Amino acid sequence: MLAEIAAANAAFSVLKQAITNGKELASAGQAIAEFVGAKEKLEKKANKNGSGSDLEAFMGLERIREQEQAIKELMIYTGRPGLWSDFQKFQAKARVQRREAEVAAAKRRKKIVEGTIIAAFVACCLAVLGALAALILHHQGRL
Repeated sequence: MLAEIAAANAAFSVLKQAITNGKELASAGQAIAEFVGAKEKLEKKANKNGSGSDLEAFMGLERIREQEQAIKELMIYTGRPGLWSDFQKFQAKARVQRREAEVAAAKRRKKIVEGTIIAAFVACCLAVLGALAALILHHQGRL
């Protein structure tokens, strides 16, 4: 849980610096993705039962909410018009991309497991056929 909080803090610092320097939102895309990703990981861990300290999870989520509010205020007051709405769109897009990546990774894992099971089955069948052939040859006296 501390790793997610640290990642969110680091991403927040980069994002805040980019906004105060007047850079485009796209130039801080990696920081945004890290911030949103850390937030989602922390939320998942906090919602999971037995994730450790409830107070730690609550305080971490509260810290991220404060950072989001600070980002919102920075974007509204010092950024270009529409920056906050662009940021929200960017967050949503990043979230969708992460979900798609998770689904693709799950499909890859499933294919690997299925392939491994099929290969093991084929290997077992070949071993049984080989043992059966050896048994037949031994019974006929050729082995």
